[in-house]
Amino acid sequence: MRAAALGGLAALTVLTAAQAGPGDPPKFDPVGYEAQNVLYDRNHATPEDGPRSLGYIRNRIKAMEESGDVEHSNILVVAHGNDLLAFSRLDSEAFSDAYEKLRELADMGVQFHVCRNAARGRGYGFEDFYDVVTVVPAAVIDIEKYGNMGYRYMYPALFSRMMGEDDIIPKHPEVRMDE
Repeated sequence: MRAAALGGLAALTVLTAAQAGPGDPPKFDPVGYEAQNVLYDRNHATPEDGPRSLGYIRNRIKAMEESGDVEHSNILVVAHGNDLLAFSRLDSEAFSDAYEKLRELADMGVQFHVCRNAARGRGYGFEDFYDVVTVVPAAVIDIEKYGNMGYRYMYPALFSRMMGEDDIIPKHPEVRMDE
């Protein structure tokens, strides 16, 4: 009897799968995310990548506000690459929107740490950074510290630009991008 029930369930599964097709809409899983502790390692190649990569964090917070426990989550950014230039008040003219983006996220509870070693190597003192930044002795030790505290490690990759029709169509002429 159990075998017959399992067989019927398998047939129903196959039948349901057979009815689905490429024109059917995707499913959405409104999963309820639990509180999260996450560390973003920021070691980007260019100063422009600093403010640009903050979109990852903004998107994460938005998703958590919609489907999770953002109130009990902790997000930390540790910067130690060329992107830390955008975190300095000395470079506010070159990166005019950086402070607004940092302040917006800081007001949402995001913490920003800058590596003192990396800053010194680029000629900065700890007082040269914005008020939303905490300067720490060494990024690698800071990353390990928070890893030991249970923070999840994130290293988001950035792309120089989004690919467009001119990039895709020559390689894949069957792709339709005009719809």
